[in-house]
Amino acid sequence: MDAGQRIAAVEDVPADTTFLFTVRDTDSDEEDEAILTRLDDGISGWVNRCMHFTHIRLDKGSGAPTRDGELVCANHGAMFESDTGRCTYGPCEGASLDSIQIEVRDDAVYLTDDDYEFVREGEIETDPADLSSTSNVEF
Repeated sequence: MDAGQRIAAVEDVPADTTFLFTVRDTDSDEEDEAILTRLDDGISGWVNRCMHFTHIRLDKGSGAPTRDGELVCANHGAMFESDTGRCTYGPCEGASLDSIQIEVRDDAVYLTDDDYEFVREGEIETDPADLSSTSNVEF
């Protein structure tokens, strides 16, 4: 097994929100965002997308809200179990977040998912000249 790519120190993953990082899909070469969330007994990794509208990010750059061990989509209140990714409340109830395979060792978190490469900490860098909208409001 590949040793993985170091994402962050365990101590950098907050207990009350998420840690945001950018990955690259190894098949399409497109960048995406992922999050780490701290559990009572470890850390889990998820693609940073709500399952109701997948263009909506759970962590918009300042950490995703959490409540009672669940990640909350601030757009419409869907709640996802931090350990399983399963939606327990909201318009996508029963759906699950897409997981990112990680491993914790030597006080650090490593990306071990063959579908992704670690790019950097933080969100996807966007072109400031791109004024296209990702709104889910129809006119």
